[in-house]
Amino acid sequence: MTTTTDLDFAAREALRLLGSDPENWVSDRPDIDHNVTIVGGSGSGSTFAFALRRAGIGRVTVIDAALDEGHAGVWLTRARMKKLRTPKNLPGPELGIPALSFQAWYEARHGVEAYAAIDRIPRVLWAEYLSWYRHFLNIPVRYQTKLVRIEPAAGFFRLHLEVSGVSQIETTRKIIFANGVAGTGGPNIPSVLASLPRKLYAHTSDEIDFHDLRGKTVAVLGAAASAFDAAGVALESGAKEVHLFARRSEIASLPVIRVRGYPGAYYNYAQLPDAARWFQAWRFNQAGSTPPPDAIERVTAFSNFHLHLSAPWGEAHNQGDRIVAQVNDNVFEFDFAIAGTGYFVDPTKRPELADFAHHIALWRDRYEPPAGQHNEQLSTYPYLGNAHEYQEKVLGSAPYLKDIHVFNPAGFVSFGLPIGDVPSIRRDVPAIVSRISHDLFFADWSLHEARITSDNVVPDFEPSLYADAVWKETAKVAVS
Repeated sequence: MTTTTDLDFAAREALRLLGSDPENWVSDRPDIDHNVTIVGGSGSGSTFAFALRRAGIGRVTVIDAALDEGHAGVWLTRARMKKLRTPKNLPGPELGIPALSFQAWYEARHGVEAYAAIDRIPRVLWAEYLSWYRHFLNIPVRYQTKLVRIEPAAGFFRLHLEVSGVSQIETTRKIIFANGVAGTGGPNIPSVLASLPRKLYAHTSDEIDFHDLRGKTVAVLGAAASAFDAAGVALESGAKEVHLFARRSEIASLPVIRVRGYPGAYYNYAQLPDAARWFQAWRFNQAGSTPPPDAIERVTAFSNFHLHLSAPWGEAHNQGDRIVAQVNDNVFEFDFAIAGTGYFVDPTKRPELADFAHHIALWRDRYEPPAGQHNEQLSTYPYLGNAHEYQEKVLGSAPYLKDIHVFNPAGFVSFGLPIGDVPSIRRDVPAIVSRISHDLFFADWSLHEARITSDNVVPDFEPSLYADAVWKETAKVAVS
């Protein structure tokens, strides 16, 4: 019988051959608790913790507001797809070490043929792999630790935390936001729903009790993947009817973002002119986010699923415990509504950034699009630097912003990919870690200069090692 130890043999051997983790080289500073604080303990946060460790950067802490590992991230909570939407063979958290990849983990447990047979990675198995990765690499995550406020200080930040409900202050030199869509701004709730009693609707970011929808008529607003996923779970949970309302005349089916994946565009995207990056983001927004075909097939398999195209909600009100919605020339009644309408991105709306959000440069502060390409939604994305760092709206007003790195979807306009998802890991995690290493090293250059020029080094050997081999000139004999 194969044991778990046997299953992990290749991964353990890969780490052995890689060699020990470098010692922490970052100089301690009085009253500083952490060199780096990673906000978010799911896949991205764990990947950063491993990458920083391999870079010799110690005193790294990973915090997550979730109750425990099972509630952290989205994979076992708010994600409702059956399979990931990315190709199964994209490089990810393994950071170039094949034995730590999902493929290696899966094949060790299920076989090479089983991996070849799957088209995309099942969501629950991805969560299981990330849990294995975290525990195998011994990456501790501090759960029930919520970041409430960031207070800039001289050369560091004071983090105002709630740890198991108790207020606490810690200090850090660097911050990485690896907290997914939850850290971008907030869920985008259509105003037509916001006027209703909260018990009658939810956003896909909420933890929805789908079993409570059994026998009920449900409306879903939106036509991207999360909307179809929510509709699918509602149908599978026994909803009487599910109606999905799309504003467009067709479901978006053109994946314009996919053609950016070749190495030239992938690695050089951040160096494109602002006009090119803005146009690509605008073009994606115009084309729309495409749900995968299996998400559509999941709902169309039910005869009690109804798709409404060119059908934005005009008005809605509650009549007792039901929703009455005006959609074009029709009136519908529903027991519950789900907004699959995505998220807005705006650092000024994040409470933890309230002390300095007005200093953060947004795209609207750096670029004025041409006529026909204006988009208020995209204009509030942060204008990030090459290492995903916030930048100042006015030079010199908030130099500490360079020490906050954003690895979540707020980086989309600047970097052209869904940042925080698997496609961004191979490129952006090393870039951010490299910049953190650079900044920490040069911030303490005087200490490192003294360290690398110190004579306090034990010699490898004494002169006696070669003394007998030193050539000695023989004395010349005088001739009379």
